[in-house]
Amino acid sequence: MQLDKLRGKKELDQLFEAILSLKDKDECYIFFDDLCTVNEVKSLAQRLEVARMLGEGYTYNQIETETGASTATISRVKRCLNYGNDGYQMVLNRIYDKK
Repeated sequence: MQLDKLRGKKELDQLFEAILSLKDKDECYIFFDDLCTVNEVKSLAQRLEVARMLGEGYTYNQIETETGASTATISRVKRCLNYGNDGYQMVLNRIYDKK
């Protein structure tokens, strides 16, 4: 885990505690509007959508066309899906198990 090197750092722990304290989507919109630029939030959302689409078997071309993600972004997300910590899959399972 790349972030393991930062585990226990006050600032990072504070950020994660802040995110975990949010009660609903409206609070997420408020917090992330202050925390990130619009493009940063859109980039994070795009990566999650790329992960979902890769998991469902979409091709790079289909993902690029539908999301506007670069092939570099798609490759990075795919690398995380194949060799990462299963964070994308954990979150996707949770949000789609709710529906």
